[in-house]
Amino acid sequence: MPWWSWRPGSASSNEPDSGGEVAVQSAVRVGVPAQREPSRSAVPAELSTTGSSDLVAPVSLARIGKALDMLDIRFLADGGGSLLAMWERHAVLFTLEGPDDEILVMRARPHATVPPDWADRAYRVVNEWNHTRRFCKAYVGDPTERGQLPIYAELQVPLAAGAHDTLLVEMLDCGAAVATSFVDWLHDEGALL
Repeated sequence: MPWWSWRPGSASSNEPDSGGEVAVQSAVRVGVPAQREPSRSAVPAELSTTGSSDLVAPVSLARIGKALDMLDIRFLADGGGSLLAMWERHAVLFTLEGPDDEILVMRARPHATVPPDWADRAYRVVNEWNHTRRFCKAYVGDPTERGQLPIYAELQVPLAAGAHDTLLVEMLDCGAAVATSFVDWLHDEGALL
């Protein structure tokens, strides 16, 4: 039988304030609700090309490209469904993943890599970032052809329901800014690169 604290003055109780605990037993079983499928029919696909920020529209690589242009972030299209922006010390991949290309992924990778004998240090530094930061979760990648360890930071946002243009721009701006601060942190405080 579960025990819950009884709070004096509770609206559901007419009993005097005794300051004790009340035992409650219930035959009701609480289950986890099934995940609901977002409605895709709320916004017709043709609205995504109107450019109006007042409309929720499906996220596409074309919209991501337009948003990056608005942010003055230069990028290359790889022809395989990804956009790559390059900075002096890192690159950020912007792409859509998932069964229906409904997940916006921003994956940052510093140009510098870590030697294999620094693997333990790399994992400690990445774990420190993950424990102290909310956005962009970092990880150590598989060794490159030269045996070096790449470091990544990734942000994934499910957008099956679509997004306003202004929200998409804000998310991309946030991803790019956090990627830059991640790489700066690795070079400075993290002392890994």
